Amino acid sequence: MNSIDPRVHQALDGEIPREALPPALRRVAERLESAAALLAAAPEGRSVADRVLARLHRHAHSPVRRLARWLTAPHPVTLRIRPVWSLALAASLVLLMLLPEERSTPVLGEHEGIAQFVARFPGAHSVQVVGSFNDWRTGTIPLEDRDGDGVWRAVVVLPAGAHEYMFVVDDERWVPDYSANRFVEDDFGRENSVLIVRPVKG
Repeated sequence: MNSIDPRVHQALDGEIPREALPPALRRVAERLESAAALLAAAPEGRSVADRVLARLHRHAHSPVRRLARWLTAPHPVTLRIRPVWSLALAASLVLLMLLPEERSTPVLGEHEGIAQFVARFPGAHSVQVVGSFNDWRTGTIPLEDRDGDGVWRAVVVLPAGAHEYMFVVDDERWVPDYSANRFVEDDFGRENSVLIVRPVKG
């Protein structure tokens, strides 16, 4: 803190005329008098510290700052659903689950048709169809049992004509389709089922 020249004190106390001070000291004396006048004009009982704190308090509670603080602070959100709406929502979800899935319609060529394979194998874990249309390779055309009733199904687009086929159950048993109308013996002494696919177009 800088000390005040004693001559400034003397001029403020009226011991020496202010004109006797050098210009720099005269400006110091004027500033001190202005500060004293501001302090004297302060309301009763309010110190400088009180006024500074009041101004800071007003600044901290300005509308802009309050809005910014509200936007950036996390707020708990409580959703209240009435029992009637809860039941309606649950019913809608159940209805959506029960609706059948929309299946895309296969695009058929001029010499292609749709083959439907249906086989009953209760207790089976997997069923697939193999035949002349997929070189008797397993793992290419699986059947599905969606409702667990033991009836396995698959819909496949195949070239028009006669196709030999069999079902492979649980990756082990090769079983003919006993509901087929035609059978033919293969080179291994087994009977293959025969399916006739007719072209959709034509």
